[in-house]
Amino acid sequence: MSIKAGVEIRDISPKQGLPLGGYPHYPRHNTGVHDPLCACCIYLTDGVKEIAVVAMDLLFFSKKYVTAVRDRVFAECGIAPESIMISCEHTHSGPWAAGGIDDETLYDNEDMGYVNELLNKLVSAIVQAKSGAFDAQVAVTKGYCGPEQGIGGNRRDPKGPADTDVCTIAVADMNDVVRGIYVNYALHPTVIHEDSTVVTADFPGYTRTYLKEKYPQASLCYAQGASGNQSSRYFRQGQDFNEAKRIGEQIGKAAQKAIESAQFSTDMKIDAQSETMKIKTRHIPPMDQLKADVAKFGKIYEDMKAADAPYLDVQNANLKHLGAEDFLGLTKANAKGDLRLLNEEDPAELQVLSIGEHRIVSMPGEVFVDFALEIKNRSPYANTFVTTLAGGCLPGYVCTKESYALGGYETGASLLDPSFGYDMVETIIDMLTEK
Repeated sequence: MSIKAGVEIRDISPKQGLPLGGYPHYPRHNTGVHDPLCACCIYLTDGVKEIAVVAMDLLFFSKKYVTAVRDRVFAECGIAPESIMISCEHTHSGPWAAGGIDDETLYDNEDMGYVNELLNKLVSAIVQAKSGAFDAQVAVTKGYCGPEQGIGGNRRDPKGPADTDVCTIAVADMNDVVRGIYVNYALHPTVIHEDSTVVTADFPGYTRTYLKEKYPQASLCYAQGASGNQSSRYFRQGQDFNEAKRIGEQIGKAAQKAIESAQFSTDMKIDAQSETMKIKTRHIPPMDQLKADVAKFGKIYEDMKAADAPYLDVQNANLKHLGAEDFLGLTKANAKGDLRLLNEEDPAELQVLSIGEHRIVSMPGEVFVDFALEIKNRSPYANTFVTTLAGGCLPGYVCTKESYALGGYETGASLLDPSFGYDMVETIIDMLTEK
């Protein structure tokens, strides 16, 4: 089937002064834009079905805002809601666009002036991507980028599971000019940390700059893989913009190499599926125990600092303490019925987009890489990309049962039942194998 494609990009940087998300225990009001935040849309149609893939340089994006964008787009140009995938690349240095632990004030409420402008930009990007669609050829491929390149890997165990795929889609016109690029990679954008007060896309911003230099007419959709337990923690060479540039460019080079060796096609079938599943929450210990855990892990952290322990040991102790604080806050908010991350996000949505014999899977929330690897291993399709932080949020990380047994920041900061991730995997495999 003949393919048409459209590509649009918008600057979604906030005005100076708006709070930055990502490190809720360290309140920050931005002092300016270091590099722009972007929202990019790639639209594809085979003349029968159509899809729109949107990726944003934001931490989170609430399900109710996803719904609002979809409804407006459907009214304006007819793209079905289930055919629109909206995700975040998860920069920790952008504004809030989702709810959090309201009664604990760990999360600033989002600025509705910013959110309303953002919704308008997303709608216009999708609608104009469709209206400006051109005859196109598409390549779906993947590159490689791993811990031996000093890029990233498992942040709980440096020898633990990691996803080294640089999942890449390139859209070119009939003159072989690349107009749009989609990159999906599993790595927390936390090179720039809580001591920074500037707006930045973190390392994905440098991936965008690198690919723009190589493909001047192309816009980049940077989507986040299953990075719940993936970061540069044990692999990076620094924690500044020079390091963000190095990492971003390495990912860009891997995507470029994949594109240069890929086969483009003008004949691909387009389709979309969507399923929902109820969010399952975990057993919650007594409040006194949760408070005691906060005190215990806080003392361990302070003692390690006082003893001048190695940086990584101190940071891991700090994260365990912060996880205990988050769990207490989530529990208090949930007990009061104020937890937006549960009340407004249930049920969770899972999507599968089809591009020929390739698939893009999406899940909400911060998902451990183990689940993405399971999906990829069991998928009947050679190229199955797993996008997370899509279609809404969740009340915490999607963790493995083994990680719950070990404890730590991610499991501490999650109200999700240990079975939830496995249930998501089985639902997605059913979607991938439906005939």
